[in-house]
Amino acid sequence: MANSSRLKLAFLTALVFLISNFSMPALSAETELQGIRSSFFDFVDDPWKHIGHEEESARFYPDGLLVLDNGIIKAYGSYDEIAPKYPGLAITNLPGRIIVPGFIDGHIHFPQTRVLGAYGLQLLPWLKEWIFPEEMKYKDTGYAKEGVKHYFDNLLAGGTTTVQDFGVAFRPAVEVYFDEASRRNMRVICGLCGMDRGGPADFLTPPDQFYADSKALIEKYHRHGRNLFAITPRFAYGDSPELLAKCAMLHKEYPDCWINTHVSENPTETTNAAKLHECPDYLACYEKYGLVGPKFTAGHGVWLSDSEMKRLAKAGASAAFCPNSNTFLGSGLFRLGRATDPNNRVRLTFGTDVGGGNNFCMLNVLDQAYKVGMCNNTMLDGSVDPRWHNEAEAERNKLNAYRAFYSLTLGGAQGLYLDDLIGNFTPGKEADFVVLDWNGGPLATKWHQSLICDKPTTMKDAEQLLFGVMAVGDERAVDETWVMGRRLYKKGSEESIADRISAK
Repeated sequence: MANSSRLKLAFLTALVFLISNFSMPALSAETELQGIRSSFFDFVDDPWKHIGHEEESARFYPDGLLVLDNGIIKAYGSYDEIAPKYPGLAITNLPGRIIVPGFIDGHIHFPQTRVLGAYGLQLLPWLKEWIFPEEMKYKDTGYAKEGVKHYFDNLLAGGTTTVQDFGVAFRPAVEVYFDEASRRNMRVICGLCGMDRGGPADFLTPPDQFYADSKALIEKYHRHGRNLFAITPRFAYGDSPELLAKCAMLHKEYPDCWINTHVSENPTETTNAAKLHECPDYLACYEKYGLVGPKFTAGHGVWLSDSEMKRLAKAGASAAFCPNSNTFLGSGLFRLGRATDPNNRVRLTFGTDVGGGNNFCMLNVLDQAYKVGMCNNTMLDGSVDPRWHNEAEAERNKLNAYRAFYSLTLGGAQGLYLDDLIGNFTPGKEADFVVLDWNGGPLATKWHQSLICDKPTTMKDAEQLLFGVMAVGDERAVDETWVMGRRLYKKGSEESIADRISAK
């Protein structure tokens, strides 16, 4: 009996060894496969390259399956093709919805969350009346924590999963921002907002302090988790040569960081910035310090000359189109058709520019961007002045659903040099996505959408429903927002967003 017991024990020990060494990878908690079944719409190319055949730039699966592995996309395609490869996969079914990649906001200000919609002023007096006093409150970390929570809750409710933010002048508040972004595991780009002239004395940051604080934030946060840092001179109009020189030093020491600033937003600011820096135009204020290149974003660019547009394109730099802000502050109309010139294509991101922009949702940005584009189209179609007639540029200003949703997803990712990580559903990318209810919005929305179809079965159906979402709907079309494979927002349960997030 003793020998028999020993043999049984040896057999069980060997069996445990075999299971541990050969079966554990399939059972390990480190591999958490999940499936999402719904209709899916994403992009593989720039629709402005496919004029008249924009559907060639997109993918649509009326019955699709997205397979996720710990927040990373593992497989994507039609349900019938993908499902048999993953027997036993736990699947979340989301019928009656279209899922698109998470929205990317390329230009926003978290310390302006509370002052969106401030009445009646153009850029420079608006900054003095509303923005500087509000941003100064972020010296108080308690206030910063409250404001940052409101900010991220609003982003998620609008379907935004990635942002490039200007930050604020106070290092502790920027730390609060990155810590909260990390808690939610969102991909963000943010910086310390540098300004050393043209504002209240206790709002300004001396160049040496800007350099030291930026350096400390880079070391602490850049590429830690999903955090990325942007060297952030606020705008050349409010930045001395000494501060821009410090930006150049940071860029040389940390070439992997982004650079985010404002360029040619308002006519007065545009003219005066060039004069203050003794430069021929606004963009030259940054070129002078070697800042313009890949991962440089020129916020707004409303009054960029043809020469500046060409230089941005040649440098591989980007512009951020912020139609809500540009119209709300009366700054002007961004020349979308010129920026998308195939001979000098400028990388683009679209942005809310909260608080100059008066809405957090990128769907609202698309609605306004469409209207800006149509105004530009009229100016260039020859009906106003034959000397301005440019049929090709006029057409490129028209924002159909392909161009619009590309700009919020893959186009925005390319504009921020993040398309290796986010922007579409290619396997290996991070699983940030938005679940859209095409009937969500004002009372008129559902009846309008029923004119198209009850359920999309073709690319054309989906494209028309998405245009209805941006032109008739609003943030109520955002049913769910998922970040790295986790649902962080569900319409109707906004109060529990933060409670569902576990600290990392």
